[in-house]
Amino acid sequence: MHEPTSAAPEDSTPPQGPTLFDWEFATDPYPAYAWLREHSPVHRTKLPSGVEAWLVTRYADARQALADQRLSKNPAHHAEPAHAKGKTGIPGERKAELMTHLLNIDPPDHTRLRRLVSKAFTPRRVAEFTPRVQELTDHLIDQFVSKGEADLIHEFAFPLPIYAICEMLGVPREDQDDFRDWAGMMIRHGGGPRGGVARSVKQMRTYLGELIHRKRDDLGNDLISDLIRASDHGDHLTEAEATAMAFILLFAGFETTVNLIGNGVHALFMNPDQRTRLQDSLAAGESGLLETGIEELLRYDGPVELATWRFATEPLTLGGQDIAAGDPVLVVLAAADRDPERFVDPDTLDLSRTDNQHLGYGHGIHYCLGAPLARLEGQTALATLLKRLPDLELAVPSNELRWRGGLIMRGLRTLPVRFTARNI
Repeated sequence: MHEPTSAAPEDSTPPQGPTLFDWEFATDPYPAYAWLREHSPVHRTKLPSGVEAWLVTRYADARQALADQRLSKNPAHHAEPAHAKGKTGIPGERKAELMTHLLNIDPPDHTRLRRLVSKAFTPRRVAEFTPRVQELTDHLIDQFVSKGEADLIHEFAFPLPIYAICEMLGVPREDQDDFRDWAGMMIRHGGGPRGGVARSVKQMRTYLGELIHRKRDDLGNDLISDLIRASDHGDHLTEAEATAMAFILLFAGFETTVNLIGNGVHALFMNPDQRTRLQDSLAAGESGLLETGIEELLRYDGPVELATWRFATEPLTLGGQDIAAGDPVLVVLAAADRDPERFVDPDTLDLSRTDNQHLGYGHGIHYCLGAPLARLEGQTALATLLKRLPDLELAVPSNELRWRGGLIMRGLRTLPVRFTARNI
């Protein structure tokens, strides 16, 4: 007989954490975020830029952090030396003198500037823009519908919000292709030539400054004209603020929608039962499933993976973790929106989900100003694609798709599709 062996001592070594921010993580970050939620919900890590920051991954903590006034948007509160500050925002925005925008300021300046532009994105004004969004959507599909194949990112998801926000800002149509080129460089992140993002930011800033000067003599019914009118009527909007505002509305107003459309179509490909439900609903002339479906796609695999930078202005405790003054804090929206403590079956795509207070567009005073426009563009794009190209399918195996590297946004580099070619 064998002697009974004593039980092995319980291993007190903490579990090994996941690798973050490599290409495998970019493809599917959700298992890593699940580990962080369970084992290290407020997690200090070194980012690819070399900056150390706290990642907040649980829904309750994320919602608290997004509304906590002790977490400032102003990079001046970053405790690291000045050279590190350029690693925490949009490349080139500091040199281009574009720092005074909504993503980098706190009240009272944030309150003042947000009030000036909020009327441009009211549900009523967005509704008035609906026919133009539909025209742009159909026009883009018309460009490739006869080919039977397309890259839905570069031929559809990318140009749609660029042209839409350009028209809302009042960029003349003959100049909009320049914006498309500059914006294309900006979303390529590390995939373009060295310094290309900063150069594009500088070119965009120069153009916007010149456009503001031109519009002073010929005001129209557009957002830049509204900013000029506000400045001229004593709302204390400086020319630098007006330029920075126009810049961030363009920058924040297109990449989120590119990813909403791209990630949304991809999620429907990966969940064919949900895609069939949506197509059947659209064919019946219903809109309810499309409306809840967009919210679910925002939650399930949304366009913004991490909320933009925040910096602790004083020592604070978040999720049981002490955070020092000056420390950067990044709220991981993608992790919070799959928290099983908040959402039933969070890793399941359910287009009819109604209990869905996701954080895809943030929370608190920095809630995304352009959310109504993005929702309109997302709903119009998905509905039109599914109705006009009902047999749309991936043209490559899903494991061959590549996701863009980057810290804040989550989106595909390309989305090759095929379908039955049709004459317009």
